[in-house]
Amino acid sequence: MDIFSLLTMIGGLALFLYGMEVLGDGLKKASGGKLEHILEKLTSNKLMAVLLGAGVTAVIQSSSATTVMVVGFVNSGIMKLSQAVGVILGANVGTTVTAWILSLTDVGGTSFFLKLLKPTSFSPILAIIGVALLSMGNKEKHKNIGTILIGFAVLMFGMDTMSTAVEPLSEMPEFSHILLMFSNPVLGMLVGLVLTAIIQSSSASIGILQALCATGVVSYATAIPIIMGQNVGTCVTAMLSSAGASKNAKRAALVHLYYNIIKTVAFMVVFYAVNAFVHFAFLNEAASALGIAVIHTAFNVAAVVIMFPVSSILEKLAYLTIPETEEEKQESVHDKKEIQLLDPRFLNTPGFALEQCKNVAVDMAEYSKEALFLAIQMIDKYDKQAAEKVIELENVVDHYEDEIGTYLVKLSSRHLTEKDSQQLSVLLHSIGDFERISDHAINIMESAREMYEKELSFSKKAQEELAIYTGAIKDIVSTSVLVFQEEDLKLAAMIEPLEEVIDGLSVEVKKRHMKRLRKGKCTIEMGFILSDITTNYERVSDHCSNIALSLLQLNEENFDTHEYQETISSKDNVAFTSEVEHLKERYQLP
Repeated sequence: MDIFSLLTMIGGLALFLYGMEVLGDGLKKASGGKLEHILEKLTSNKLMAVLLGAGVTAVIQSSSATTVMVVGFVNSGIMKLSQAVGVILGANVGTTVTAWILSLTDVGGTSFFLKLLKPTSFSPILAIIGVALLSMGNKEKHKNIGTILIGFAVLMFGMDTMSTAVEPLSEMPEFSHILLMFSNPVLGMLVGLVLTAIIQSSSASIGILQALCATGVVSYATAIPIIMGQNVGTCVTAMLSSAGASKNAKRAALVHLYYNIIKTVAFMVVFYAVNAFVHFAFLNEAASALGIAVIHTAFNVAAVVIMFPVSSILEKLAYLTIPETEEEKQESVHDKKEIQLLDPRFLNTPGFALEQCKNVAVDMAEYSKEALFLAIQMIDKYDKQAAEKVIELENVVDHYEDEIGTYLVKLSSRHLTEKDSQQLSVLLHSIGDFERISDHAINIMESAREMYEKELSFSKKAQEELAIYTGAIKDIVSTSVLVFQEEDLKLAAMIEPLEEVIDGLSVEVKKRHMKRLRKGKCTIEMGFILSDITTNYERVSDHCSNIALSLLQLNEENFDTHEYQETISSKDNVAFTSEVEHLKERYQLP
């Protein structure tokens, strides 16, 4: 093997690893966080958890990614440790799919169909289709499919290049001697472990082993210990991911580690103990890519079948390693509410991370609404405890905005789809609007406190007018929160007519107050307080309008906010005008 063959092998390895990375990214983007969302919701049944773990891993082509996601779920409190065990077991089966795909390099024959199955035949076709979809596809979905096809083509081309480049190694006695050393079970297992730990992908290390099979000098005696070591080496990613996480998340990573150690050690002991008496003949045969895929799958499926009934042992081992503290028990009893869904591990799956941001933002919206409604309630009857609650809620909303905003900024630096990028922008604007609504709640509460301390009250007429105005504000805020939560476009389109009616109410309430002031039925001091309240009301409705417009902008192409506002407020817009008139009757001042 000369220097040029070595360079070709290195180039093939680089393409192989890059192709695997591109393929994985494309699959994650195409899933848009849906797979992870399913994984999060449907893991109460342990058998279902195993099947889902296998399915998700088979699709995203990485058991490490699935396990890291599970560590994030446990750290966030989304998933219990008992649920995580099933997913981890399944992930180890799902990762074997890659080896079967790579085993296509072994396909041989003279028929057209068999030749077509070889990577050298179909990879160029996939690459051409992928490039066409990327360059000419208008939709994000088409571009994601293009990325997947190109990633797959590069992966298979790299695999074939590696296999071709290493063939001359079969003529080197030194290479055969090195492989003979690896037939030692312990040494072979350590090599597989270290290789997988370095590249942090058991699928990639299995692929490299399959490529080396092209030399014809890799025996099953050498391959089996390396495969065993690779199963343990893949745990490194999850262990690194659990650093700095909660104790329960660390336990999830330990479950993964213990499972792979137990199944590997058990297999090695039983297999080589039996071999000492039986002497398996196939161990001296040259391993093939297909043979490695069969061994890898059979080993992992058998391990799941054997370990599934006693999988609770893994959970107990994790708790023995990291015992549960009294503080943890208290937290589980009182179910302390914190922002835990924004786990940094989810950033590797932008679609799912964005979904988590939306879930947290919905909670923030509810807190903001609660603060406003509580503040409005105090206009009629001030309550010190309620005032403290408004301040507390406003602080919670501020904290949520900081946490979500910081997380979204981190997420914006990841590879996002066009739609995800737009949704991120909408979330950033919306959390700002909800935070401002809670600020207005504080202002209204302070106006109520001023009235209480100075023993002031509105006239009966002013109270009646303010009650109508308050009803409109409560309706627009409730509708906006629902619009944000449900992403209901029809409901979002109803916000702008109500916002226009509220603007009219603000003008009319102030006008009527001036009339009462001239007649001596109201004081200037109460006029200032009324002005403060109505101004805050009007600004709250403006923020509600912003939230609805952001949602409409996300779901309509070439949507322009200013153009939309001008169009709907036009006299020619019969539907808008009709809705405004209907709402004016509903919120008509007495």
